Amino acid sequence: MTWIKPSFLWMMYRCGWGAKEGQETVLAVEISREGFDWALRNACLSSYAHGLHPDRATWQRQLKRAPARVQWDPERDLRLQPLPYRSLQLGLSGEAARRYADEWTVSIRDVTPLVHEIHGLVGSGDLDAAARLLPQERPYPVEDEVLAPLHG
Repeated sequence: MTWIKPSFLWMMYRCGWGAKEGQETVLAVEISREGFDWALRNACLSSYAHGLHPDRATWQRQLKRAPARVQWDPERDLRLQPLPYRSLQLGLSGEAARRYADEWTVSIRDVTPLVHEIHGLVGSGDLDAAARLLPQERPYPVEDEVLAPLHG
C-alpha cells in the first residue's frame, strides 16, 4: 500500500520531521488532478462506518475490491499537536498504485532541507517564520457525491 498524504504537517507528524529511522528523506510528489480524482472515485473507507455501510461484510467486500482507501486523521499544527479537524490520507494498491507510479506522477522534489529548516524554526520558537515557509495548502475542490461515501 502506498499512501498519499496531502497535508504537509500531518506528514511531518508521521515522519517526525524526517528524523524517524527509514523516513529521513521527505519527498513532495505532485500528481495529476485526474489521477487524484480517479483514486477518490474508486476508494473505500479504510474502516467500517455504521450508517454509511449497510453492514460490516458489505464494507469488507468493498474494501477488498477497491484499489484505493481513505482514512481521516487529525490534522496537526506546527508543534504536531492534533487539531479539531481531520486530514485525508489516500492509500493506493493494485491498479491505483500502478497508475500512480506510471501515469499520475508529474514531479518529485526532495523537500528534506525545507523540512529541517521549518523544524529548526519550530524548535527555536519562531512559529511565525516557520508558518511562512509551509507549503501553501488549499481545500481541494471536489463534488459532494465523490466525498459522501468517504466520510465515516
